[in-house]
Amino acid sequence: MAKVLILGGGFAGVVAAERLAGELGDQHQITLVSRTRRFVFYPALVRLAFGNCEPEDVCFDLRQSMLDRRVNFIEAEVARIDQAERKVIVAHGEVEGKLAYDYLILALGRRLATERINGFYEYGNHLGGVDEALKFGKAIADFHEGRAVIGECPGARLPIPVYETAFALARLIDERGERERSGITIVSPDPLGAQLDGSGVGVALEKALDARQIEVREDFPINRVTPGAVITSQGAAINYNLLMLVPPFQGPAAASYLGITSDEGYVNVDLAMRVTGWDRVYAIGDCVNFVGPKMGHMAVRQGEVAAANLAAEIAGHPPVTNYIHEVKLVIDEGGSDSLYVSKDLWADEPANMRQGRFWRWAKRVQEKYWEMSHS
Repeated sequence: MAKVLILGGGFAGVVAAERLAGELGDQHQITLVSRTRRFVFYPALVRLAFGNCEPEDVCFDLRQSMLDRRVNFIEAEVARIDQAERKVIVAHGEVEGKLAYDYLILALGRRLATERINGFYEYGNHLGGVDEALKFGKAIADFHEGRAVIGECPGARLPIPVYETAFALARLIDERGERERSGITIVSPDPLGAQLDGSGVGVALEKALDARQIEVREDFPINRVTPGAVITSQGAAINYNLLMLVPPFQGPAAASYLGITSDEGYVNVDLAMRVTGWDRVYAIGDCVNFVGPKMGHMAVRQGEVAAANLAAEIAGHPPVTNYIHEVKLVIDEGGSDSLYVSKDLWADEPANMRQGRFWRWAKRVQEKYWEMSHS
C-alpha cells in the first residue's frame, strides 16, 4: 500500500486528489491536508463583489467533497516537512503531530507578502477571499464620484481580476449615470498585457479599455498606500476615492527552508511536476516556479499531470505526460468584445486571440461546470 499525502486544498490539490482517487486502487491511501475545509472558487469573487452572486455560490465544503471521492481529509496547518523521514508535521487543526507518507504532493499555494507595501491592509481593498470581496462590495456601493484605482502590486502575477473589476465598475458607473463625475485608472508594474504575452494582447486590451474610458498607468510599481493615494518608490502618486489592489505574493513558508525553491520561494520542478532533487515528491499550483501569471486553469492542469505521473510511478512506470505552460483565459468585459487569449508561454509563437460575446458565455459555462461538479 502506498500512502499519498497532498498538502493544500486549492485548485491543484483538489484536482490531484480526485484524479488519484480515480487511478489508484482501494489498497492505496490518499490524504489531503488543508488549512480550511471551505473551498473558495476565486474566479467568482469579482462577481461576488458586484452583487452578481451570493457567498454560498462560490464556496463548498471540501471535507465532504473529498470523502465522497474516497480521499481522507485533514483540516490543519502544515508546519514543517521532513523529507529525510518522509513525514509532515501539522499543527493548529483537528490533528497535530506527524503524518507519514510514501509520496508527497506540494500544493501549498503562495503566501501574501503585503509587508512589501506599506499601508496595504490599512487602506486598500482586495479580492483575497469571500469576506474581502464583500467588504470591497460595500466600498463600491458607497462610491459615487472621484477616482477609482484598480491595480496590481509588484509580485502579484494575477492581472485578470484587475481588468474584470475595472470593466465591471465601468458598467456600473454608466448604469448609475455617474460617468461625468467618476473615473477609473488601472495601475500596473508591467506594460499592458505583458504577463499575457505582450503587445498583441496589450493592443486588444487598450482598445477595450479606451472604449470604456478607463485610464491605464503602466510601469507604476506601488510600494506605499496612504488614505488617499498610491505611491511608487520613485515618488509618483495617484489619488483615489476607491481602491482595489491585487497584493504581492511569494512562495509558501513551509517550503522556504528546504533548498528546493527559487529566490522568491517558489518550488523548482521538472516538466513531469516532480520536485527537482527530491524523490517521490511533486509540486503543483501557485507554489511552483514557473514564469508568467499564476492562474487556476494552470493549477488544474498541473494537478492532472502530477496525478498521472505519480500513479505511473507507484505502478513502476516512467512519467506518462508533461506539463505545457500555457495561458488560456477569457477577460470578461461584459459585452461583445470579451477577449479570449491562448498562449504557450514556453514557445515563441504569438498568442491566439479572439473577441466576441461567445467567449463570455463559454467562460460562465465552464465556471458553472466546475462549481457544480465539485460542490
